[in-house]
Amino acid sequence: QVQLEEFGGGLVQPGDSLGLTCAASGDSFSGYTMAWFRQAPGKEREFVAAISRGGAVTIHGDSVKGRFTISRDNAKNTNYLQMNTLKPEDTAVYVCAAADGGLSMAAMSVTSEYHYWGQGTQVTVSS
Repeated sequence: QVQLEEFGGGLVQPGDSLGLTCAASGDSFSGYTMAWFRQAPGKEREFVAAISRGGAVTIHGDSVKGRFTISRDNAKNTNYLQMNTLKPEDTAVYVCAAADGGLSMAAMSVTSEYHYWGQGTQVTVSS
């Protein structure tokens, strides 16, 4: 099993950048596909980005493509979400997730494929 904890949320203005960190503890981090999801009040959980175990494959949701970038450092048991050109509609609780083993590209964006979740960190984009 793996335990996940997110860091880095906060209040920023539209157009600003913000970086989120997900720290993992427990089993070998490099054995997990990692992802970020987000949930805004009154909305369903939305896929943001995912990264393969070795980091060679990344996918990003359509609403964040070109603005957000997921990465990982297996030596530090950590993955990151760099968010640029933030918009008010990016306001949500951002949650880190882990899936045991490798996933196909199609499966990497599917919520039910992930069995380990952090508590989430709030990101608010407002002027």
